[in-house]
Amino acid sequence: MSFIDLARRRQSDRGYSAEQVERIRVERCLEAASLAPSACNSQPWFFVVVDEPALRDAVADALRDLVMNRFARSAPVLVAVVAEEPALVPRLGGLIKDKPYYLMDIGAAVENFCLQAADEGLGTCLIGWFDEKRVKELLVIPKKKRVPLVIALGHPLDPATRPKSRKGREETWSYNRYP
Repeated sequence: MSFIDLARRRQSDRGYSAEQVERIRVERCLEAASLAPSACNSQPWFFVVVDEPALRDAVADALRDLVMNRFARSAPVLVAVVAEEPALVPRLGGLIKDKPYYLMDIGAAVENFCLQAADEGLGTCLIGWFDEKRVKELLVIPKKKRVPLVIALGHPLDPATRPKSRKGREETWSYNRYP
C-alpha cells in the first residue's frame, strides 16, 4: 500500500472487538514510534503498554467520564505515553523560542505508532481527556512526569475506513505566503 493510502486508512476507532492483540504487533508499533525524529535525537517519550485485563480496565475507568471515552474499556490494549525530560539543548531551545519541541517529538512518535497499527490492520484512538493523576498512580509513573496521551489499540469493531471530512486546500495550505 502506498503511504497516502496508509494515511487515508488511519482513523480514530472508538469500538474494538474482544480479540487480543499479539505482543509482536504491539512491538512493531513501538518500534515504528521509536524511529520518529526528535529534536537533537532526544527521544523524549516512554510508552507503558497496558494489556493485563484488570489493570487495563482500571486505566480505562480513569480515561472516561459521563461523556468522554466510554469506548476505552473495549480496547484490549491501552498505551500511556509518558513525556520524558528532553535533552538539554532542545529543552533550552524550547524555552528560548517558546516552542514545546518535546510535544512535537511525541506527536511524531505517536503518529508513527498509529500508522504502523493501521498497517497491521489495527485501530487506534488518541485520548487526551482523562484523570492523569489516577493513570500515573495505576501505572506507577512518577508524579513529576506528564502523560499527555493514552492510545487505545485493538481490532476495530468496524474495520471499514470511514470517509474523511477535511478542510479544503484554501483553508489548510498555500505556496510562498500566508493568504
